[in-house]
Amino acid sequence: MSLDYKAEATQQLLPFLEDFELFRRGRRRRLLHVMEEVHPMMDYKLQIFDYKYYRGRSNHRRVFYQTVFFIRSKKLGLPAFHMRPESILHNLGEWLRLRSDIDFSDFPKFSKQYELQGADEDYIRATMNEEVLSFFTEQKNWHLEGVNYYLILYKKNRLISAQDMKEFLRVGLYLAKILEVKDLGLSYE
Repeated sequence: MSLDYKAEATQQLLPFLEDFELFRRGRRRRLLHVMEEVHPMMDYKLQIFDYKYYRGRSNHRRVFYQTVFFIRSKKLGLPAFHMRPESILHNLGEWLRLRSDIDFSDFPKFSKQYELQGADEDYIRATMNEEVLSFFTEQKNWHLEGVNYYLILYKKNRLISAQDMKEFLRVGLYLAKILEVKDLGLSYE
């Protein structure tokens, strides 16, 4: 895939990930099998890696892994949001008003499949354009998080196999492209 490879990430990558919900989970967090590509002219840096962390203590400790697509691009400009597959517990939390979910009346299947949360609902609605909503209406079990110039994509507790890696990269790049800030045609005159 023409990506550079490192067995483990340097400590320099971790500060970029602190704002994502995924990277607040567990203990002894490690980023393994890091593949990366830097495009200075296209103004982005992407990395695909396996994220490993532990939960629990001593005899009840469990280890979790998942493959993560991470891209940094000045073309993004995203609101802080987290999208995850919706569950019965999420529905119960919303019913009890403990959680809020941003739904889209034009995409009821998306709204039923995914819980979308973030502080700036208007900005999130503007960002989640028709292409994004259509994609996730057809694709299930993805997690997507964005904040400013950073975007991550993963399936919870799932490692992507070597034969599926090219498709994972393609999906991540496609989503980054359709989430780019578009020229709104505003005039400052």
